[in-house]
Amino acid sequence: MRAHVLRDTLRAAASVLYPAVCVSCDGAIEFDEYLCAGCEASAPRLTPPFCARCSEPFGGAISDTFTCANCAHRELHFECAVAAYRSRGVVRKVLHDFKYGHQRHLRHPLAGWLCAALEDPRLTDRNFDLVVAVPLHSARQRERGFNQAALLAELLARETGLRLHDVLERIRYTTTQTAYDRAERMRNLEGAFRLRRGADVQGLRVLLIDDVLTTGSTLSECARVLKTAGAVSVHAATAARA
Repeated sequence: MRAHVLRDTLRAAASVLYPAVCVSCDGAIEFDEYLCAGCEASAPRLTPPFCARCSEPFGGAISDTFTCANCAHRELHFECAVAAYRSRGVVRKVLHDFKYGHQRHLRHPLAGWLCAALEDPRLTDRNFDLVVAVPLHSARQRERGFNQAALLAELLARETGLRLHDVLERIRYTTTQTAYDRAERMRNLEGAFRLRRGADVQGLRVLLIDDVLTTGSTLSECARVLKTAGAVSVHAATAARA
């Protein structure tokens, strides 16, 4: 039996035994989909105006490029951090179920949202040399079972053809960032990352990947390490913006 016929037969059998349902509303979907059309359409897109540096949305009527107060009063080491979607509604649910519910298959819709970030004018035509995922501490990775940023970066690299390399490591275990304000997050991350032994980013343009962007403190600290090691630029992309 030809490979494609066998594949279609197996998919048909699986769809009978395990009917495909939307991961958000349990509505019927095609076997190779994750969200129904309604839930996919409800995913909140980030639209201008937003901060040119960290993509923080602004509710007012601003037509010119601007930098938000969150970025204006601190040193950020990335050129910009970009997301195409807000971590609200269906996006937040998919992120949470992926990251904390151990539902690794949800990396696929999240990677699609991450790829959408690359269509932003701040990232197009950048000719990145390297894709780098924000690392987890080994203890946290054993606890979770995977590094969510690494899974997303792997799919993005496969989709774009960009080179993926594990050049960063997290050497200090840090408590969760969710309870901290901006200043506390930055202090919590001091000395948390370093370049892996033998890694070389000298003269490279790096695309840094994480699952969600909140204050940008983690991305900034990773970018600082990369630039100290010789990277000429670090742009960041995430699946969603908090």
